[in-house]
Amino acid sequence: MEATGTDEVEKIKSKFMSAWHNMKYSWVLKTKTYFSRNSPVFLLGKCYHFKTEGEYRELHSFQSASEGDGSNFDKINTEISGNVEEFRKDFISRIWLTYREEFPQIEGSALTTDCGWGCTLRTGQMLLAQGLMLHFLGRAWVWPEALDMDSSDSESWTSSTVRKLTASFEASLTAERDPRVLPRPPRGPASRNWDGTEMRNEVYHRKIISWFGDSPLAAFGLHQLIEYGKKSGKIAGDWYGPAVVAHILRKAVEEARDPELQGVTVYVAQDCTVYSSDVIDRQCSLVDSGRAGTKAVIILVPVRLGGERTNTDYLEFVKGILSLEYCVGIIGGKPKQSYYFAGFQDDSLIYMDPHYCQSFVDVSIKDFPLESFHCPSPKKMSFKKMDPSCTIGFYCRTVQDFEKASEEITKMLKSSSKEKYPLFTFVKGHSRDYDFASTPLHEEHDLFSEDEKKRLKRFSTEEFVLL
Repeated sequence: MEATGTDEVEKIKSKFMSAWHNMKYSWVLKTKTYFSRNSPVFLLGKCYHFKTEGEYRELHSFQSASEGDGSNFDKINTEISGNVEEFRKDFISRIWLTYREEFPQIEGSALTTDCGWGCTLRTGQMLLAQGLMLHFLGRAWVWPEALDMDSSDSESWTSSTVRKLTASFEASLTAERDPRVLPRPPRGPASRNWDGTEMRNEVYHRKIISWFGDSPLAAFGLHQLIEYGKKSGKIAGDWYGPAVVAHILRKAVEEARDPELQGVTVYVAQDCTVYSSDVIDRQCSLVDSGRAGTKAVIILVPVRLGGERTNTDYLEFVKGILSLEYCVGIIGGKPKQSYYFAGFQDDSLIYMDPHYCQSFVDVSIKDFPLESFHCPSPKKMSFKKMDPSCTIGFYCRTVQDFEKASEEITKMLKSSSKEKYPLFTFVKGHSRDYDFASTPLHEEHDLFSEDEKKRLKRFSTEEFVLL
């Protein structure tokens, strides 16, 4: 009886926490973001110009002519309007992964939501998702229905939030297990006349999202990531740092069994050093149980941009990184609040925010709704507010791409470094050549080697060696 009583207390506590998180995290989507017309906007290697001749004006990111008097958009010429639309399509097409509630219970806990603790895992998912989008869809791909999610969506989501919050509180008080709010009707045309390429792209679009579904079977879903995190001493409900998440993502990709994912690998830099031979070894490892082939690689570099606060000397380097076509973003944020940085304008970073509580979506259902996996509007934050701990990500399809990227980034590191030592380095050879314990590509009995475990425990406290 005592154990049963304890379980009931945990369930009641979980329900009230879910209701609280709904109230706390469901009101953050609709915030106005202003972009200057006088400065270019960079988004994951693409540059957009909103500049017009004449006086300086501010532009609300997704304000339509129907809002207010429409004067902002009336004064933009066709070319600039087109560029704004292209930016909108590009941004909305990125995969947005946020807090969710009422998903299948996480094993070993009573949790059915990651509200309040899963934000870094979510930003790590977004970074990995961008890498997979580059791999399967290419950087030029945009979601054909992106512009169907106009700014009015974020207003309607606010009203949906009210219903969801009310339903959640009622469920907590009446002890209902599964409160349900009627979903928003899908936007956009019911059917499209897509050609073969568009159909193929839509299949991969949905497949990539399904790999991040909130269920135990999803390869990169929260449930799987938490299982890998246990090897570093983390459990569901803990806060995860960007360096730990980098190692968890690497292990998740290594352990993925979907044949489509066998052509992708992840490398995590050791102590701010990328060992070129180790990366190339991963790229040239056997594909599909013995079939020769070259793998694409996603390189993750955990770094620290200063001591207690971010050093503004690193601003130009961060801008340079986000300007590269093979950049897949940065896992970063404010202290204890993780964001996915995907671009910048002037001295402000453009990001997607995972701190928005949405309902569980079953991605195993055919034609599951896609809207909640795409963010209707970007946010901006001053670089000065950025937490110094972050993980930078790159994607290289071939060995030649990696060699080209390493040369370009090395030049950038040297030119941007005011100190004797750069933020991180590319070194020829293997890690073992420098008296570091080599990391085996495959381990049969343990997901992390002893060397990795020590490094993860150190990373979990966000301690870095500052040169």
